[in-house]
Amino acid sequence: MPTTRRSRVFTISMPPEMAASAEALAKQENRSMSELMREAFRRYERDEISRLIDETAAYAATRNPRGYTEEDVERLVKEVRAEMRAEKEASTTQARS
Repeated sequence: MPTTRRSRVFTISMPPEMAASAEALAKQENRSMSELMREAFRRYERDEISRLIDETAAYAATRNPRGYTEEDVERLVKEVRAEMRAEKEASTTQARS
């Protein structure tokens, strides 16, 4: 009964200097090149996620110029709804006049 492979095989190319460094590092750490490449990709993913979180935080910081907090949200919603009711009542009163 044939065994199905659970991983995919990729062929990559890199400059000779980089390849030599990668091979030396793999040997130094007693890892295969596959293990080294998997670790490199995991680190890349983690760094990319961290970069995206940092970018999002920087963007979010520009979206709250007044420094509102979560505690302010309920009060602000009530204020806006009260203003909307007042405007609606004023327009209804004007329409009747």
